[in-house]
Amino acid sequence: MAPPSFDDSFFARVAGARALGVKAASFALIGVVNTALDYGVFLLARAVYAHTPAMLAAAAHVAAACRCGAPETVLLIAANITSWAVAVTSSYVLNSSFTFAAESGRRLGWRRYGAFAAANLAGLIANTATLVFAAQIVLLPVYIAKAFAILASFAVNFLLSHFVVFRVRPQS
Repeated sequence: MAPPSFDDSFFARVAGARALGVKAASFALIGVVNTALDYGVFLLARAVYAHTPAMLAAAAHVAAACRCGAPETVLLIAANITSWAVAVTSSYVLNSSFTFAAESGRRLGWRRYGAFAAANLAGLIANTATLVFAAQIVLLPVYIAKAFAILASFAVNFLLSHFVVFRVRPQS
């Protein structure tokens, strides 16, 4: 009896799944670096903003104008956006250089950075919503809420990076 045969498409799917797994692992390792950066900048920005009179006044003004919560919530969001901006820039540089090097040619560009940052806005929204929910509704300590927020944005950011920003483009 002849051994079962597999068509080439099976092996192509296995190779594709393996390549996707390697990319996800690289993305995750770079994510560890960016998570530490995001987390550290967030805690620093939150501490600085909470002790800066101009920032406290601005947060109170924004909270009153939008009727969107207490000034503490506005400061939480401001610190989160600050840390996101730093981390997304680092993530773009590292992922262009390593995870998606074949797709990017290891070249950095403002247009691709803009697309990366725009795609990561969805991650920022998931991150901020999780942070505010966990810290303000569930009443978790902020440092734990931020950890959950980072996990929530990981999946969104990887999927958009893989399928939108760094997708293989047909050769013209």
